[in-house]
Amino acid sequence: MSTRKRLSEVFNSAREITFDDDSKFIFFSDCHRGDNSWADDFAHNQNLFFFALKWYFENEFTYIEIGDGDEIWENRNFAAIRNAHSHVFWLMREFHRKNRLYFVFGNHDIIKKSPRFIEKELSPYFDESIDNDEQTSRHIETHEGLILKHSTKGKKIFVIHGYQGELINDRLWWFAQFCVRHVWRHLQLLGIKDPTSPAKNFKRRIKVENRIIEWVNNKNQIVIAGHTHRPRFPNDENEPPFFNTGSCVHPRCITGIEIEKGEIKLIKWWFEPNDSGALCVTRRVLEGPKKL
Repeated sequence: MSTRKRLSEVFNSAREITFDDDSKFIFFSDCHRGDNSWADDFAHNQNLFFFALKWYFENEFTYIEIGDGDEIWENRNFAAIRNAHSHVFWLMREFHRKNRLYFVFGNHDIIKKSPRFIEKELSPYFDESIDNDEQTSRHIETHEGLILKHSTKGKKIFVIHGYQGELINDRLWWFAQFCVRHVWRHLQLLGIKDPTSPAKNFKRRIKVENRIIEWVNNKNQIVIAGHTHRPRFPNDENEPPFFNTGSCVHPRCITGIEIEKGEIKLIKWWFEPNDSGALCVTRRVLEGPKKL
């Protein structure tokens, strides 16, 4: 099935979330949380990510993780991932307790679409220990796509990871998972790139983006995606409304998309030296804000 048909299929079945100009969202993707071993690409940014996510929690943002949050292709044991980054999972559970957490799965954590996986691995952690005087209105859920719909203007924002329609990452994801887990994971030290990843293959990255942009233009629909690891923010009015969060495994920073006060912006968090030379965590707006 083509990317166009797959995106339309997900769009037509996606859950709608109502928002307004008082709503605040932070979108991160491609954390690729691992087991804290040498193959864990998230490990070097875990403290930076935790600091940023804590800031968003304290400032009452809703966190939407749009795919590849966990590196399940490489790691068979999900408990090992959760234990390695227990501080991050604890904070995400606090978001969930406040009804401010949504998971969109990607190709590297596509197993999250399985009700059995949710029941075994996610629900026991995210749905436990609810105080008697504080109840969540929903159990933990995962989604292939989400639609944010403005309560008064009716404008829709389609949120998706972006792997849909790719032969190796969508239809043959089970084969790609086998190869990554049993072959390429062990070759990372030799510098061999994973050929299934558009993030590490420039030509494939452009091809993936162009397929999504074709759908965006055809449907005149705002899309926020991840997958390619390349941040994207259209500033020109003639550019298609296709946004990309980037990733949380950049060498020196993490990037994401914020929506606040009816505006959208591309941001990054990184370590910046102050006047005395001490490294401080800094949030910087890279593009925007732009009215939705």
